[in-house]
Amino acid sequence: MTKLIGNKQVMETLRRLVVAGRVPHSLLFSGPEGVGKKQFALELARSLVCAGPQDGAGCGKCSACKRAGVFDIPKFEKGDDSDFVFFSQHPDVGIVVPFKRILRIGGVRELEREANFRPYESQARVFVVDDADKMNDAASNALLKTLEEPPSTAYIILIASRADSLLPTILSRCQVIRFAPVEATEIERHLVGTEKFAADDAALAARVSGGSVGRALDFVPASFRTQRSLMLDVIKAAAIGDRRELLSASEDMTSATNKDEYEEKLGVLGGLIRDVWLLVNGAADTAVLNVEIVDELRRLSHEIDSRTLSAWLAEIETLNENFIVNVNKKIATDALVVGMAG
Repeated sequence: MTKLIGNKQVMETLRRLVVAGRVPHSLLFSGPEGVGKKQFALELARSLVCAGPQDGAGCGKCSACKRAGVFDIPKFEKGDDSDFVFFSQHPDVGIVVPFKRILRIGGVRELEREANFRPYESQARVFVVDDADKMNDAASNALLKTLEEPPSTAYIILIASRADSLLPTILSRCQVIRFAPVEATEIERHLVGTEKFAADDAALAARVSGGSVGRALDFVPASFRTQRSLMLDVIKAAAIGDRRELLSASEDMTSATNKDEYEEKLGVLGGLIRDVWLLVNGAADTAVLNVEIVDELRRLSHEIDSRTLSAWLAEIETLNENFIVNVNKKIATDALVVGMAG
């Protein structure tokens, strides 16, 4: 498990469980998005199917280790396409994934069926349920049957960013392994050393990723800086009550041509507002995420009061929560920016 980034305590816990032969048959990996939960799950799978595990970890050299984490999951055209367990190149390591925002009952039923088969090559079969918190009620109830009496050779690892949305009965049947955000210094070191990021880009990516390795790896510095400039203009317009400029920005954010950038822009906007709020409340320049533009942020901190900034942040948080129920982005964003104008 040496290739994993961050969460060293989790790494050590899993290693000890493997060494002792006491890995629970039902596990829940819970924590923020992008902190490596799925990578940890696949490394645990390797250790369970490896031909010669070493000190609680897969050797990384045998055929089983090399095949266990290699998946070829097709692009789904319709929901039925996701109603399977998708196996890696190793026939004893499989994964169930959602279709859009829903983890359907079909994949869970397939997992139940596959879990009852004896291993093909190894001593165990491992099934990862990705985005388990996206299960609908039918899928949750179907999974309960397998978790109540898991086959002795099957291990089921649920991955969830919002474990509180899972049924209490599912939570009670799993041993929960909690993941924390990864330290920015670790992310920065990985980006420079392994991903060959430029030093300033790596530092920026590490700061704004919120401890998410996945978010940092997807980070596009030029795109981020462009979005940041646009969102900074939104805050400046809000500070002087320019509703016309704000509604124009809302139109740009929610246009069909920019729909793929919407969540990124909203996240950048929230990060900038948080930075200004920190400065208003006496934080040092080094405390902000966007330290590259701290001078502009400090100027804004003299124009907007703490209560107003807190209200903006609360509105953005509400907006993010409402997207779960598919709220109309155009109407919601117009309401947000008009509210920012006061």
